[in-house]
Order: sequence, then C-alpha cells, then structure tokens
Amino acid sequence: MTPETLDRLARAPATPDPTATPLRTRVEVDYSGGERLTLNMGPQHPSAHGVFRAVLTLEGETVVGVDAVIGYLHRCHEKLAETLTYAQYPSIASKTDYVAAMTSEFAYVLAAEALAKIEVPPRGQYLRVIMAELQRVASHLLWLGTWCMDMGGALGGGATIFLYCIRERERILDLFESLVGARLLYGFYQVGGTRYDIPTGWADQCRKTLDEVAARIDEYERLLDDNPFFEARSKGVGVLSRELAQSVGVSGPLLRGSGIDFDLRKAEPYSSYQDFIFTVPADPGGDCLARYRVRMAEMRQAIAIVKQALDKLPEGTISSRPGLKSVAQVRVPVGETYARVEGPRGEVGCYLVADGSAKPYRMKWRGASFSNLSVLPHILVGHKIADVVAIMGSVDPVFGEVDR
Repeated sequence: MTPETLDRLARAPATPDPTATPLRTRVEVDYSGGERLTLNMGPQHPSAHGVFRAVLTLEGETVVGVDAVIGYLHRCHEKLAETLTYAQYPSIASKTDYVAAMTSEFAYVLAAEALAKIEVPPRGQYLRVIMAELQRVASHLLWLGTWCMDMGGALGGGATIFLYCIRERERILDLFESLVGARLLYGFYQVGGTRYDIPTGWADQCRKTLDEVAARIDEYERLLDDNPFFEARSKGVGVLSRELAQSVGVSGPLLRGSGIDFDLRKAEPYSSYQDFIFTVPADPGGDCLARYRVRMAEMRQAIAIVKQALDKLPEGTISSRPGLKSVAQVRVPVGETYARVEGPRGEVGCYLVADGSAKPYRMKWRGASFSNLSVLPHILVGHKIADVVAIMGSVDPVFGEVDR
C-alpha cells in the first residue's frame, strides 16, 4: 500500500460509510482498547519449557490478559502410587520433575520414613544431600541454557550459553551415570537410605567436576552481566512483588528473587543439612534479572555443600535395611504425614496416607512448578509478546509435575 492509502485507513471512522466502496476488508484498530486479539501461544516445546499453552489477549503486541492451560501431561502418578509398593514408587516419582528426578524421590522417601519411623544412617543422609545438590546444579544449568535460548539471538550469545551449560550439565550426568547407570531417571533413593554407595574414585572425580563447573559459572556471568541486550530483556521485566509472592504461595528461586530468603534447608533442616555451612541467596529486584542472580548464587552454594559433604562423609552403611530383597517387605503403619524438600524450583511435597499395607492408601503431590505458574497472569500483563517467553522461562516450570 502507498503511504497515502495507509494514512487514509488509519484515519477511517469507527463506523464506515455504508455507501462507500471499500478498497479491502478493513480492520479498525484502536490500541486504547477498541479491538483485542486472542492468540494461542503453545502448546509446543520450543520456548514453552514443555507443553504449556497460554491464551493471550493482546492489544497490538501488549498482553492485557492471560489464560493458562496446563493439562497436557497426564502422569497419573498419584493414582499409580496406590498400586505400587513403597519400595517401587521412587522410580515413578522420578518422572514428575524429570529435570530434577533426585529431588522428587527425596520427598517421597522422607514421607514414608516419617510414617514408619525409619532412621537413615549418617552415610546415607550425606549421600542423599550430595545427590540432591548435584541435581540442583544440573537443573539450574539446563534452566540457564534454555532460558538464554528462549530470549534468542538478540543476546549475541544465547546459543553459545546453551551449549556451554549443556556441556557442564553432561559432566554432572556422567557422575550420576557412574553411580546408578542412568542419566535422567535414577531410583537412587529408597526407604531407609540409598540404593547405591559411591564407587572408588567417584569422590575425586566429583570434586574435579565441581571445580570446573564453578569456573564456568564465572564465565557465564562475564558473558551475560555486561551484555546490554541481556539486561534489556531481563531487568524490570516480569516483576513479582514481595507481597504477591507471599500471597500466591510461590517458592524456591521465584520467591527468593522477590527478596524473601526462605529455604526449607535452613528453615526446616532435613537429612543432615544442619551439618553444612551455606547461605540462602535472595534478591529484592523481583524481576527476571533477580531470579537469574539467585539461581547463579544457588549453584555456587550447592557446590560448597557437596564439597563439605564429601569431606565429612561418614563411614558405615548407606541404608537401615541393607538386607532388603523383596519390595513387599516395607510396610508403613496406619497414619498420614506430609514431607517436603527444597527442590531446584521450590517446595516439593508429598502428602502420604497409609493403611498399614505395603502400598500407600492415598498420595497427593505438591509440585513447585504447579504453584509457581499461578503468578503468570499477574506478571505477564502489560508486557510485550516477546517478554512472555523471557518471563515464563524465568519461572522455570517443568510440566511433568504440573498436570495430574
């Protein structure tokens, strides 16, 4: 169209003259609220961190309304728990937050042990902490790489950061593979302790890997912190206020990125976390940049915890039930309990009801991603479409623990 035609269309009255002969079918646009467009964003994996579907209401490219649709991964794991013994279920728990499978197993075995009053040997406790913190680093590395990819080539290095993070994450997965023979879903935790002990030379290799990862984290920050595109895409974007974070019940880096330094490992220590010295990173910014800074600091703290645990690793058995051969041998007395752990995305909780048999009577899962997604309609509105990807990525949802 010529500039004159575009100008005439822009000045067209809200109610066209019925006697006029239109050039084409015209769409009258009033960006003050006259016309709104509904746009489906997802469900697809790229830039959606899973099968997330956001129904966006737009004025131009500005988001004025959000309807989140999350029902695409039907894991049914809560119902499956009723059909499996207490010893069998940890392998299913792994499939909820499949990016941090160790964490999900952790929450479940703590619940079963609380009901059965089972004490885990000190060595088993330390091994649990080591794997949980290695998993935290691996999860945050995957988050950082995919988040930078989400925000695209404008960063001038989004793909570079992604490849770097995957490289370091693979080193941690090598440690898991040498321990349990798997790289994604592990079955490492069992009721009463752990299923495997670390092999000869594993601790030295772990320390070497952690030193390399720590150096790489410094490199990531040099690439991103002084990048004006990265700052433009993250600073002041998706601001979650302290008050809103508390009222909607978010947890993890999302909560601490709003200035609230709550961490279950400090507030309610479990599995020997009280034996280690570490700090809880928090940033009052509340935006995507603050959540990035919190996760970067958390990786450093996790590395410090693992090194302390390796240095002080007790001798002895790894499980209070070392002679267990049959999965039906674990029986939990009648009762109910709730156990929770601090996962990479926040609080992962397992509410367990036992009837005295070898299988749970009922189980209800508290996935951090499910609760954290509740903030999206609050922090997306007012931003552009391009910001939606950056904001949702900063929340870091894993949809295996979202849909039921």
